[in-house]
Amino acid sequence: MNRFVFVVVCSCIALLSCKNDKKAISQTEVFFEKEGVLTIFKSDSTTISLDIEIADNEYETQTGMMYRSSMKDSQGMLFVFDDERPRSFYMKNTRIPLDIIYISEDKKIVSFQKNAKPFDETSLPSNAPAKYVLEVNAGLSDLWSIDIGNAIEYSEL
Repeated sequence: MNRFVFVVVCSCIALLSCKNDKKAISQTEVFFEKEGVLTIFKSDSTTISLDIEIADNEYETQTGMMYRSSMKDSQGMLFVFDDERPRSFYMKNTRIPLDIIYISEDKKIVSFQKNAKPFDETSLPSNAPAKYVLEVNAGLSDLWSIDIGNAIEYSEL
């Protein structure tokens, strides 16, 4: 009987130590890589230029701004899709607040989702068909006074 108690106690200690042995999973930081330039044409004839990263394949559009700790106000990520349709984004694994700008096939801004909260998995719909989506730091769309109907143009490097 003593041997049985000893085995049970050792098993419990081993299980407890395994539960307390927390393994740290580290995610590699992802940094901005300039792949193009985007210009926003405002209705007052002023323009805003951004360096952009372009997400145009399934992996890049699924990953987006995930795992990044910062982005400069002069930078953004442009998602380019094959078709124009209603879109929906969310902020899973996204550490920084963003403004999400939905853009039609004819490169006109059709809607915004402003101040998207980090790590929030709530659906953020386009409210209109979109072929392009531009993500910039939260608050910039208000700071720049960009509106629905403003146009964009971009070029790849």
